[in-house]
Amino acid sequence: MIGYVTVGTNDLARAAAFYDAIAAEMGTGRMMEFDNFIAWGTPGGAAGIAATRPFDGNAATVGNGVMVAFEAKDRAQVDRLHAVALAHGGTCEGPPGPRGDSGFYAGYFRDPDGNKLNAFIMG
Repeated sequence: MIGYVTVGTNDLARAAAFYDAIAAEMGTGRMMEFDNFIAWGTPGGAAGIAATRPFDGNAATVGNGVMVAFEAKDRAQVDRLHAVALAHGGTCEGPPGPRGDSGFYAGYFRDPDGNKLNAFIMG
């Protein structure tokens, strides 16, 4: 049902470098690009992510309680995505590891604009 999720940025070039690295680890790339908007993903594939400068011209801000989750292929990719994020200007919001006892494994991080993200695997 979801085609892509958009996060705001105040520095599109910085966001592009961050999300290019995340997308590369996930085996995809850019699928749309305009002056103030870039989307990563595979057309017809799983949901993608986009970064944009706000349309209204105001500063991009972080939504409290909002998070975008990337579904990884295995725990090793969760670990790599977390490391890639930190290596490209992201900050740690919780290191990779199991959460609960249901087999959920995730690592949490913020992009350079402060948008909260995670990489996860179920089971």
